Amino acid sequence: MAGCTSEPICQPCVYHHAFKVELQVKRPLTPVRLSPEQVGLEMLCLCEQLDLLVRAQMQQFQEQLGQGCCPEESDTFQTQGTEILDQMLQCLEHLPKPMPQLEDYLDMVGLSAMFPRVEVFLIQGSPVDMLETPPMDEYFPHISKLNQVLVLSQQLEEDISHLGSHKYIAHQLSVIYQVLSSFRGIQVFSEIKKDIESNFKQMKQSLVAEEGSRHEPQLSAHYINWVLKITHKLTSVVTSMPEELTEDLHQAVSFVSQFLS
Repeated sequence: MAGCTSEPICQPCVYHHAFKVELQVKRPLTPVRLSPEQVGLEMLCLCEQLDLLVRAQMQQFQEQLGQGCCPEESDTFQTQGTEILDQMLQCLEHLPKPMPQLEDYLDMVGLSAMFPRVEVFLIQGSPVDMLETPPMDEYFPHISKLNQVLVLSQQLEEDISHLGSHKYIAHQLSVIYQVLSSFRGIQVFSEIKKDIESNFKQMKQSLVAEEGSRHEPQLSAHYINWVLKITHKLTSVVTSMPEELTEDLHQAVSFVSQFLS
């Protein structure tokens, strides 16, 4: 039986860039309008994210060199870095026209000085570390240590007031002491450290149970009040955030203040 042929239903077209569809996965479903102040705060967050990403990549470079390998940027770095830059550009779209260039905006509001790695990355397109440590590098470690002091103090206060055994109170207080020792030049923390040093051994000794005793170790009212005095003081200091605790946060606080005033 002879085969029959017919004309194709349609002819496929060669791809043309005019038909390209831009992905909108990262954009909100509902249009959002940011004020210039909100743009500034959002850009601060994005710069911090990009700075941390660059630092992580630089750390990976060091590990590769230590293993005798040639440093290579990871695919993750390229993907995430591009996404953050796209978010920055989208953020600038909310500013009054004409929209500034990204580098110009960072210079104008002071973010390039706060995040020099980000500025270099925008110019060179590759991660580069700084010869001098930027002040913002201390922001998260400082916040983390303050949070440790607050949480450990609150936990110690809770335990000493409600637990039937004070067996681990000395250990908890020693952990707080170690965190306080990581701070430098903060007078109020130095005074509390000296107070702990003067009374810690006696307090710890009072928790040593007599041989054969079945009673859980308990602190005397004197030492309970002493520990609570320390925890109250630490909680009060950290939550009030006096000037001596905000030195490592100065750049970030100053930047945010200009958009909240």
